[in-house]
Amino acid sequence: MGELIRRTLSEVLSRGDVHDPELNAMSITVGEVRTSPDLKVATAFVLPLGGRDAEAALAALRRNRGELRRAVSKKIDLKFSPELRFALDETFDRMDETRRLLSQENVRRDLAAPDPDADEG
Repeated sequence: MGELIRRTLSEVLSRGDVHDPELNAMSITVGEVRTSPDLKVATAFVLPLGGRDAEAALAALRRNRGELRRAVSKKIDLKFSPELRFALDETFDRMDETRRLLSQENVRRDLAAPDPDADEG
């Protein structure tokens, strides 16, 4: 269900179906949507293109939450339209931090060291 909401929300945002010029001027990526078990709440993890003005993007999405909810519910046949919540998608930040850690000399050395527990079969 989260993926269906993600695709639908992405489509609504890319087509500019919301009556907010500020929001329509932004290019926002919806990376993931997680739903509560009862499907009454859907949290969309978003990031504006280039990662700039993230707080302004979140504010615009939150300001238009009701209209976005209606637009999504028109396209998805659900008994209840989920409450939309928005949070910054930090996936790329975590990937960059992981790359940074793996590039450290001591980590590369440890990864390259032979495993003393491996069988010499």
